[in-house]
Amino acid sequence: MSEQARRRPPKPYRRPQKDPVRILAFEALRAVDERDAYANLVLPPLLKKAREQGDFDGRDAALATELVYGTLRRQGTYDAIVSACVDRPLREVDPPVLDVLSLGAHQLLGTRIPTHAAVSASVELARVVLGDGRAKFVNAVLRKISRHDLDTWVEQVAPPYEDDAEDHLAVVHSHPRWVVSALWDALGGGRAGIEDLLEADNERPEVTLVARPGRATTEELTGEDTLPGRWSPYAVRMAEGGEPGAIEAVKEGRAGVQDEGSQLVAIALANAPLEGRDERWLDGCAGPGGKAALLAALAAERGAALLASEKQPHRARLVERALAGNPGPYQVIAADGTRPPWLPGSFDRVLMDVPCSGLGALRRRPEARWRRRPEDLDGFAPLQRGLLREALSAVRVGGVVGYATCSPHLAETRIVVEDVLKGRGGPAVEAEWIDVRPLMAGVPALGEGPDVQLWPHLHGTDAMYLALLRRTA
Repeated sequence: MSEQARRRPPKPYRRPQKDPVRILAFEALRAVDERDAYANLVLPPLLKKAREQGDFDGRDAALATELVYGTLRRQGTYDAIVSACVDRPLREVDPPVLDVLSLGAHQLLGTRIPTHAAVSASVELARVVLGDGRAKFVNAVLRKISRHDLDTWVEQVAPPYEDDAEDHLAVVHSHPRWVVSALWDALGGGRAGIEDLLEADNERPEVTLVARPGRATTEELTGEDTLPGRWSPYAVRMAEGGEPGAIEAVKEGRAGVQDEGSQLVAIALANAPLEGRDERWLDGCAGPGGKAALLAALAAERGAALLASEKQPHRARLVERALAGNPGPYQVIAADGTRPPWLPGSFDRVLMDVPCSGLGALRRRPEARWRRRPEDLDGFAPLQRGLLREALSAVRVGGVVGYATCSPHLAETRIVVEDVLKGRGGPAVEAEWIDVRPLMAGVPALGEGPDVQLWPHLHGTDAMYLALLRRTA
């Protein structure tokens, strides 16, 4: 080193530049990781606070949302890529560091942000939230990642399909291997179908609105950036996103946000052929209230009354809010559907949308795929069977029960219904299947029946399952 270089004063320390968008995205990921929070619950209040502080405009909010959801949807793929670029097992990388690396990987591989901007912004974020020392590590890893595009990385880190099809799909499409296996079993068919399904799970879902009949019309919800629903006569799709809460009918509770698959479940139960009276309906697992609100509106048109029951008091309050203003008679109670306060045979129609793994809504809650474990299904199984038995007890002879789940896993759908009807694990129930398919007229690819499984890649809905049963004795 020359004498001149030795005498040159050190460069002054440069403070890291705070980027509100990326700091917010990092905070959201930390909440998901540390508190097992859901991004769709964490992100809105963070965005609202940022807007109130004047830090954000609409484009900032859109970028923050894309960074959070994009990172969560592709977490498995990014983990595999990061793992190939570090010199230690991934479990030994501090979780906050891994979150910054995942955010950086998504900007490099999953967005159109230029490479130099993605790296420099991520390093600045690391300096702010991690410190200068770990920011150097982040810089080194992201520069390795930036050498290839996503397709090239996937070719390197995913095993060949011919050697291990499920593991290949798990890495390429960012799903746990056991989820890939379960979805493939439920879907059937070859490689193309399962790849389409897994890819649909990684797409941002449209916001779908429901115009509650008798209270709002689809015309009220229609605007420049909306499209008609695909299947439900009450649905309107917000194709370009937007803010549902700004719509007057939504503000007033006459309309709401509800996936079209969820709408189809309620409509099919309401339209199922019934023998005899049609006066009392029950939603036995009503929280948070979307299906209950649609059922209450449909019931009111016929002069029927809805009882909406929800075990958790805070969720029962959400149901009350969803049903407020319904013109027909209804009641909301906090009650356990496996130990119900109502008498057997009290109802003409019963919906039991049971607690489940939620594997049918991975588009909306991408982090759920990493939290669930195969053993979780064992915990749901007794509850699902118990709720279905009580639903069949609650309906009168000739009445109809709808068993629904937001999961396509066979252990939560048809197997549950067959076990209850055949008396496995409890007394057999005298009931017959009703073919759901004619009650979803115009909806394609509904399978062989009599039950129906909806799919994101085929129907643009969550993967809702519905079986309809008529009590015969």
